[in-house]
This record gives sequence, structure tokens and C-alpha cells, in this order.
Amino acid sequence: LDAFRKNWPEVEIDVPGGHHFAPLPALKRQELDLVITADPRPIEGIVYSPLFRYESLLAIPKDHAFIEKEFIEPTDLLTETLITYPVERNLLDIFTHFLDPAAVEPAGIRTAELTILMMQLVASHRGVCALPNWAMTEYLEREYVAARRLGKDGTWGTLYAAYRESQQGMEFITDFIETARKTSAQVLTGIRPAELTQSSL
Repeated sequence: LDAFRKNWPEVEIDVPGGHHFAPLPALKRQELDLVITADPRPIEGIVYSPLFRYESLLAIPKDHAFIEKEFIEPTDLLTETLITYPVERNLLDIFTHFLDPAAVEPAGIRTAELTILMMQLVASHRGVCALPNWAMTEYLEREYVAARRLGKDGTWGTLYAAYRESQQGMEFITDFIETARKTSAQVLTGIRPAELTQSSL
């Protein structure tokens, strides 16, 4: 955002939040100009531009039995409490890309609003949680928790910028997306470039 503001000081930036906020319908209603999402849904008039790919990792206590494993298999979570954000499960990569395809349900599910609270719960053996690799970097560097890959080849998702089709070609939208890609590549750990194709699904 700081890099974008330098180029577009006249553009008002507001970041509505909360896990119960539905951003894509708000984008469709023209209440927002752009949405960052990992869940591109087919909505008429909405276009998605990929920003980068990221890997979901499973955060575990440093002395968890999973420490001995090179990677986690879906069935490993049959006996675990999974800590997630309080959102629909179809918005969570751990379900859509890992557990649901294997028809596996964790022993329990617990929710937490904040990432730092999720990490505290994991560190105190209240469960395990899956987060994007870049969101877990500081906690891993401080050795607050440990992490393992989800599956032998990892579980990967893509983060997109969503905007209205009528906004294509608008300079401030284009510059925001280019700035997001460039800055993310510079500061986020473990991400990969995404295939740069626009789609309206």
C-alpha cells in the first residue's frame, strides 16, 4: 500500500475487514473497487488477475509427533483439532485442496479470529492450523511453532486481484496489481509467480 500511495496519492484507500464481510458481492455492487481473494467465484462482470502462488503449511507445536514426519497426509488429521478462521469451509485451502478430496474430517474444529491467537493455540497444544507459508514466516523464524507440508508435493493456492470488467484498463487498477506482484515477490517468503492470465471464470 505504501508503494501504491506514492504513485496514486489521490486514490482513497480503505481496507474493510472482518471474516464475516462478503467482499465479492460488495465488489459487484460497486461498493469496492478491488478485492484480494484466494477464492475466485464465477460472478458476471468480475475479472480475476493472479498475483502469486503460495503454499499452505500445517502449523504444529514444536514437540508434536508430526515433527518426525516429512509431510502430512490427510488421514493424519483424523485425530487432530483443526484451528481455522471463522469462515465458510469452502474458503479454506485445508478443506478444498487437502481434506475434502480425501474425504477426511478432522477430529474437531475450533475457530479463532486472529492469526496470532491461532499460533498461541497451536503452541499450547490446543490444535493445529493451516496457513499460507508467507503468513507463518515470523512465527517459524522465532521458533514459536513448527510447520510441515500438506502432502508430498505440498498444497498450493493462488491469490487473485478481483475487479469489475468495466474497470479493465483503468490505470490505478493496473498499477495496483503490478505493484502488488512486485512488492510481494520482494518481501514474502516462499511464494511463486502465478501464470499471468486474466479470467472471468
